[in-house]
Amino acid sequence: MRSSKPLTVTLGPLQHRVDERVASGEYGSASEVIRAALRALDREDAALDAVLKQRVEASLADPRPSLTLDDAFAQVRARHAERLGRDDEKA
Repeated sequence: MRSSKPLTVTLGPLQHRVDERVASGEYGSASEVIRAALRALDREDAALDAVLKQRVEASLADPRPSLTLDDAFAQVRARHAERLGRDDEKA
């Protein structure tokens, strides 16, 4: 018995990329291309999760005192105003 069921997917403009990979001999079928793409997506998700986890852990381990919400937004607004000022100078 099959462990998976057939699935119909419309790839639109991406279809030619699947076809090219199969035609090149790199993959034996469109299904192999899609499975490889999903494995790559899983690796990308895992890498992003690892980076985010590392950043959260680093933030939690940071010995500096926490900012109040008002102070955090004040810093964001100041940085934004600074960037806008620089953009105006370039124009």
